[in-house]
Amino acid sequence: MTQLAVDHAVAGFQPAGWGAALFRRPALLYLPALLFLGAFFLIPLGLIAWMSFTEPTAGLGNYLAFFESGRSLRILLNTVLTAAIVTVCALALAYPVAYVAATKPGTYANILLLVVALSFWTNFLVRTYAWMVIFSNGGPAHSLLAFLGWSPPPRLLYTSFASTLAMVQMLAPLMVFMLYAVMRRIDQALLRAAGSLGATPARAFVTVFLPLSTPGVINGVTLVFITCMGFYVTPILIGSPRDMMISGLIAEQLEQLVDFGGASASSVILLVFTLALFSIYSSIFDIEKIWTR
Repeated sequence: MTQLAVDHAVAGFQPAGWGAALFRRPALLYLPALLFLGAFFLIPLGLIAWMSFTEPTAGLGNYLAFFESGRSLRILLNTVLTAAIVTVCALALAYPVAYVAATKPGTYANILLLVVALSFWTNFLVRTYAWMVIFSNGGPAHSLLAFLGWSPPPRLLYTSFASTLAMVQMLAPLMVFMLYAVMRRIDQALLRAAGSLGATPARAFVTVFLPLSTPGVINGVTLVFITCMGFYVTPILIGSPRDMMISGLIAEQLEQLVDFGGASASSVILLVFTLALFSIYSSIFDIEKIWTR
């Protein structure tokens, strides 16, 4: 068959039967993804919600027990405070890095982004164990404090400081990418125009660049905060048991107390809190406009 005949055959192809129905209804193309999400996300989530109301007895007992427990409320508050501290620290570290990478194109910026990307791609568990080595007795941090004259050096591992610092390091690359995506689109001619009108570099940054980078800050803060709320491995392996996060409480209810109803209720409360935060973010800042600016 000649190439001309093949072209005519392709051009004249008209799907028939079920194929024609498929092409007439593009929504059917979403069916595989919907089936996957339903089987591996929605159904398990529905079972968790169901158990929260039915285990061990039907009713609101698991939710009442959570909100009547001072320990559970302290853990929830500690989770929110820890996520807020991690988010603020990650923003403080990530903003200068993203600013340099976005405004100083070239080899230096590429190397900086490569270092951030390598850190981001490294598995969370691997980075957690690396921090365990750093903070362990006789480790680099312990030895450095001893060298500086701190005798005896304080214990760093299994403290809130260690887990918070580790989470900041793990989530800072994510914040950098959120900021960089917005900063890269800011026209540098605006800063030069502000300078030509008499603004100092600092004033041009505060009055021009900083407001234009606000969408990236909002995106990064929201995503990092929500991600940190659900952290489990790092606080468990590095942090202090006295400053448990809600993911640790859920694990304790499952593994030690075998309380499936209580663990399900804690999971649903965390999910509702996260969805409420995301809804507020969406209603105030309009997600689609922020991402398309």
